[in-house]
Amino acid sequence: MNTLARFKSRLPLILLLVVGVLLIARLAWMERDDSDAVLTIYSGRSEDLIRPLIEQFTRDTGIRVQIRYGQTAEMAATILEEGRNSPADVFFAQDAGALGALARAGRLIPLPADLLGQVEPRFRSPDDRWVGVSGRARVVVYHPDRVSPDALPDDLSGFCDEAWSGRVGWAPANGSFQAFITSLRVTKGEEAARAWLRCMHDNGARVYARNTPIIAAVEAGEIDAGLVNHYYIHAMQHERQSAMKLRNHYFDSGVLVNVAGIGIVDTSTRKDLAEQLAHYLLSETAQRYFTDRTFEYPLASNITPNLALPPLRSLHTPDMDLNELDDLEGTLRLLQDLGIL
Repeated sequence: MNTLARFKSRLPLILLLVVGVLLIARLAWMERDDSDAVLTIYSGRSEDLIRPLIEQFTRDTGIRVQIRYGQTAEMAATILEEGRNSPADVFFAQDAGALGALARAGRLIPLPADLLGQVEPRFRSPDDRWVGVSGRARVVVYHPDRVSPDALPDDLSGFCDEAWSGRVGWAPANGSFQAFITSLRVTKGEEAARAWLRCMHDNGARVYARNTPIIAAVEAGEIDAGLVNHYYIHAMQHERQSAMKLRNHYFDSGVLVNVAGIGIVDTSTRKDLAEQLAHYLLSETAQRYFTDRTFEYPLASNITPNLALPPLRSLHTPDMDLNELDDLEGTLRLLQDLGIL
């Protein structure tokens, strides 16, 4: 067989090899391109809560993400410990205190004005390092068949009255409760916060592990009132597809509205993608998710909250910088000193 004949006989194999090489090269290029578009999120928000929203973000934008979940304080500490080697692009926090801690450490970069301008100043960093995307109000849940709204105290100190002995539930190990105590320390002072905690403890406040068991205890008549976040009874009603008799009481004297928020880590190499996520979380799609699925307050100024909630503008919030909620260690020491933790 001459050379030309041999070449013709081997041509299909040669073409197959060429196509294979080109295909491998294409796949390698696509893999490299995709890896450049992967955004790394360190999330203090639970996977059950935000995964559907993040998956929708990927579908809508084409930006792939990888998420590391954990407690908010744990995720903030991890970013600090990793230093310049942190792979995190975005910190999605459950509360403002952890965002404030990273901002004070210089680990969050300034956010663009068009992003910050969508949220009221009281729900974002005063130095532009983070922005709130949803809000949670601290309330008292009660059963109206056992407690008249008129019988509820005008402020927290009323629960120290002997009439409420053993009738109130709280969750000292819960992060939202600890952020609330931190706000008391900031706004009322260390001694006032200590005095209130001591009197509640001495008045037989019932201890629960989380907010949900408090709701269940109020519903079952085990206690008559509980210190929780506002959205629990709405979420439970939605899950059951039936109304609950429980009600939320918002103190006229002041309501802490803590925020879940987002900041971009200073070592991120994908800051443009991180900004896209931040904008997305304030978009109507995401804000409606928080409104209708998690029953939190939307913080973008153009979104109306769920009609079951009092308007955010009607809530009197403490005059404080939410960055100041970062002293969790001080709150933990106080709770431990009093034997509450």
